[in-house]
Amino acid sequence: MDLYHIFFDLKPGERDLPFVERVHTYLGHLVSEQKIQSYRVTRRKLGLGPAALGEFHVIIEVNDLAELDDAFRYVAKRSGAVEGFHAAVNQFVTNLTFALYRDFPDAFRDAGNEQF
Repeated sequence: MDLYHIFFDLKPGERDLPFVERVHTYLGHLVSEQKIQSYRVTRRKLGLGPAALGEFHVIIEVNDLAELDDAFRYVAKRSGAVEGFHAAVNQFVTNLTFALYRDFPDAFRDAGNEQF
């Protein structure tokens, strides 16, 4: 499983609960269209965490980079319902930081050739 992380802040004046509802609409659409496996929306608690990572954190789970690339291509078409869902989220965020992680060890790891 590959995990695509998005860290961000809301733009000034944006309300948190309506924004998160739009995130659920957007990413829920990607799940229903089988473009991603799942997602989570989290928020920094008690101000703990590096300020550079933003207050909000979205984790998108995909099987592999091919699935993530397919999801990107689907959204990049900028047409249909997904365009409105994406715009309803994207225009209200700032200070974006992205990261890509994978489960470890993954199925491709050959543990039989470890060198110490």
